[in-house]
Amino acid sequence: MKDAKSKSKIDIVNEILEECILAYPVSSFIISLYKQYLQRGSLSKKQLQGLYGKASKISTLPPGKLATLEALIKRMPTRYKSEKPAPKPLYQKDESTIHTINEILTKLPQHKRVLFLKAKYDNNEPLSAADISDLRKIQVLVDKKANSQ
Repeated sequence: MKDAKSKSKIDIVNEILEECILAYPVSSFIISLYKQYLQRGSLSKKQLQGLYGKASKISTLPPGKLATLEALIKRMPTRYKSEKPAPKPLYQKDESTIHTINEILTKLPQHKRVLFLKAKYDNNEPLSAADISDLRKIQVLVDKKANSQ
């Protein structure tokens, strides 16, 4: 008995799709909508709006079917995409680190380890904890040397 009720139910979307296929037999859009409707049993709101746009150009289509399709579209919820957050940089530069590097290089411009760390910093490569520790040690040694002279 359940099957008899479901078969007697009128499927407006299917009827409109079939009318559109007859009117536009080579339209890949209508064919893909029809295949998807057969597989899933439904279409999204945007797809139904596209179908309505195509169907409204068919003069032989009864206006009642178009009105029913329009009512189905209006009844569906409109989904809005939220804005994506701004992308954060992968590496956040530390201003104190570059200050330390520059301070050391003003006193010892040819220091290879500090030049290497500066190049790494300038290339947006993250400095490891060991690198930062080395910088602090070098700064302490440079400050001691400067104070003793």
